[in-house]
Amino acid sequence: MSAMAILDSRSKVFLSTILAAIAIVALAHTAAASSTTMIYSFAGGKDGEYLDTDLVVDASGNIYGTTVQGGAFSSGTVWQLSPSGSGWTHAVLYSFHGGNDGGEPYKGVTLDAHGNLYGTTVAGGSGACDGGCGVVYKLTHNNGVWTQTVLHSFTGGADGSGPGNGVTIDPHGNIYGMTPTGGDFGYGTVYELLPQSGGGFRFQVIHAFTGGVDGASASAGRLTLDGKGNLYGVTTVGGAHNDGVVFELTRGQAGWTLLPLYSFQDQPDGALPYGGVILDKAGNLYGTTYYAGANDVGTVYELEQNSGGWSETILYNFKGGTDGSSPIGGLVPDKSGNLYGTTSDGGTSGGFGVIFGMKNSGGKWAEAVVYRFPGAPGLSLAYNGMASSRDGNFYGATVHGGPANDGAIYRFTP
Repeated sequence: MSAMAILDSRSKVFLSTILAAIAIVALAHTAAASSTTMIYSFAGGKDGEYLDTDLVVDASGNIYGTTVQGGAFSSGTVWQLSPSGSGWTHAVLYSFHGGNDGGEPYKGVTLDAHGNLYGTTVAGGSGACDGGCGVVYKLTHNNGVWTQTVLHSFTGGADGSGPGNGVTIDPHGNIYGMTPTGGDFGYGTVYELLPQSGGGFRFQVIHAFTGGVDGASASAGRLTLDGKGNLYGVTTVGGAHNDGVVFELTRGQAGWTLLPLYSFQDQPDGALPYGGVILDKAGNLYGTTYYAGANDVGTVYELEQNSGGWSETILYNFKGGTDGSSPIGGLVPDKSGNLYGTTSDGGTSGGFGVIFGMKNSGGKWAEAVVYRFPGAPGLSLAYNGMASSRDGNFYGATVHGGPANDGAIYRFTP
């Protein structure tokens, strides 16, 4: 190798190091300027408790979510937080009875274009499972009164059971979701609900997981819809190495076809992805894994589409200390393309989790912790990612924390 070539090689390494350092400094500056504030604390009982919920924010700044427990019948709630002066007003929109209407709603609700809310429950309904096989439900409002309707009650057979994630709605009003169990092979399903001209919805399974290369046990993250109507999702296990799969579903004249995009391989790769994936403008996918990575406490990953298919890159390996560990929720981008997420463990010595940021500078990603959850009576244990709002803030939930330790809602300002 010539002296010039050696110099050029060293220059590239040096430049790469400088770019990475700049990215870290920039993100650290962002972290220093950011703030995290608890805006509502649940008291348990009728207002709800145990907030394993994604959030959604409407155009007026109202926040919607669910509680798994509590409410008037101790089977969970759908709730709303509305900005009120300098504070927030909490209202229970619906309390589940735990019977045919469903019970134990996980992972929040989805808004349609008319302001209606849709979600799922793990239990309840009319199915033959112990405690019920769960439902898909709709909440509509008229003059301030919310009414709940069950769109589908799972049987635990070919249609699946125990849906524990949110649903996705396309521009035509079709609803898509997943179940972690049931189906023709017992490994879960992907389903759709199609609105009918006479009212109501028609339910059909569009894929039954086999437990093989297509995956098994749908993740808690909801499906992601692209501009062409394709769906992207994740299974927690299954795949070529039984460590989870990222997949794509495309609709053709003969129905839907599932294509596995990537099978996780365990250390030093990721494993057991519990959250879903998000798409950037270039069509790349981003997500987290709960296990594995270089330190066996989770990763942040990217899937990039190329002419030969899809290639995976681990963007960050959690260390399990002050940087956090074991992320469960998905990621959310800001307007500059930086990514933010949460971990369910690590951070402080108590292990209450963190909010972290990922900044891309010149193709180099750098991670920085922007907030460490302190534990009750402060915020504690984020099992979900955050939702963006028009005011530039992110909002999230913790399953515990607050003075009563029954969960809280927070605002994160990048």
